[in-house]
Amino acid sequence: MDLLNTLVDKGLRRETPTRAEALAVLATSDDDLLEVVAAAGKVRRHWFGRRVKLNYLVNLKSGLCPEDCSYCSQRLGSEAGILKYTWLKPDQASQAAAAGLAGGAKRVCLVASGRGPTDRDVDRVSDTIKAIKEQNEDVEVCACLGLLSHGQAERLREAGADAYNHNLNTSESTYGDITTTHTYADRVDTVRKAHAAGLSACSGLIAGMGESDEDLVDVVFSLRELDPDSVPVNFLIPFEGTPLAKEWNLTPQRCLRILAMVRFVCPDVEVRIAGGREVHLRTMQPLALHLANSVFLGDYLTSEGQAGKADLEMIADAGFEVEGTDQVTLPEHRAGGGCGSGEGGGVCGPAATEAGSCGSAAEEPRTDLVAVRRRGAGTDLAPNA
Repeated sequence: MDLLNTLVDKGLRRETPTRAEALAVLATSDDDLLEVVAAAGKVRRHWFGRRVKLNYLVNLKSGLCPEDCSYCSQRLGSEAGILKYTWLKPDQASQAAAAGLAGGAKRVCLVASGRGPTDRDVDRVSDTIKAIKEQNEDVEVCACLGLLSHGQAERLREAGADAYNHNLNTSESTYGDITTTHTYADRVDTVRKAHAAGLSACSGLIAGMGESDEDLVDVVFSLRELDPDSVPVNFLIPFEGTPLAKEWNLTPQRCLRILAMVRFVCPDVEVRIAGGREVHLRTMQPLALHLANSVFLGDYLTSEGQAGKADLEMIADAGFEVEGTDQVTLPEHRAGGGCGSGEGGGVCGPAATEAGSCGSAAEEPRTDLVAVRRRGAGTDLAPNA
């Protein structure tokens, strides 16, 4: 296929595809799916070999969020029966992180619900970062605390944070349809603040919210322009009790096409399969490892994930290896991380189709696969890392 040959060539040269080429990837048929995966896999292996980076989430504060993000089980007015608790103490968070690190995770992601941290919250998270790093000197720590105010990114950096996550989630033109309590521009501003402070920027998207192919391409091209070091690709988990509970627009095949498109547009960036992979990729998860070089281990913020042992077995069975703490994730030209680590933008240095309409039809709701997290952080039960 000429399209795929062109995209592989561009990916190996770090050249941006055209919008038409990115849209064409999403429009490929299920009959061509393995060819698409094989082509994007060449780009993935060129820049990242067969390594898979493991990340582990610790939900520092669950629920009780004043924002109205339609996709989120922690949102204002959510009726999802999730765990709700206030801030974990530093030793509790460090203990939770230790479970993921013992399972092979290289990065710990510290997440807290809310619009954004107060200065007191930044102090709390700073103490938690220090507690984790005292026990695990080589661990990477990423903070995800919402919208940042002036100087907060610098304080997190001084406390030992390596990265900051804040997702764009969807295209600018449709952002107001999913959230009204803050703007797309607010999110862009926070990613820029993290970058400017020297933190490795982590920013991604959520697929499956009813967006068009154009929306998906728009947000991925916007991410390329922001130049984050890692791009998490989330697949909507339609929690009962949230406005998007009925949005079952994804098939395993469409998820793979989305991941392939992200890889072609962001060839040398850490592409992470994030929330919803078990729900929507299901038995096709191993194929996704040929596209993404990073996954979350075990549970997510408010939902259960695949057991950590099963993740490790899947990676090994697919012929990949877990990336060690002594290995550098990013290619040499990006290996500095954070500000100035990349090129082509960054703050430092066919017709529209509805989601699920290309190739295979949208799947029947699989509500049996959506399980609320009842273990790990915030509970007395052991995590599944």
